[in-house]
Amino acid sequence: MLPTKMRVYLAKDAVDFRRSYDGLCGVVRDVLCQDPEAPTLFVFRNKRGDQVKILWNDGNGYAIWMKRLCRGTFSWSTPGEVSASTLALMFEATKHQ
Repeated sequence: MLPTKMRVYLAKDAVDFRRSYDGLCGVVRDVLCQDPEAPTLFVFRNKRGDQVKILWNDGNGYAIWMKRLCRGTFSWSTPGEVSASTLALMFEATKHQ
């Protein structure tokens, strides 16, 4: 469950999933023009669309969550800021593919 007030930002383009904390922070800062230390979940997908990485700074450090689908893909047509409930619906929809 995500807090309903949490900001969520979907990256438009796929990222290299070899990137970790510093690499993803660079994408947030340089490509998305956002502050990686903001209280925001930054959501990235790989080129095939079957994996996502979520970067979050809780004010004390960074965390990365990853999810890989057994089948199906993550897709979003509108990158940018979405609600936490929209992100939850995206994860729920992948269960039924």
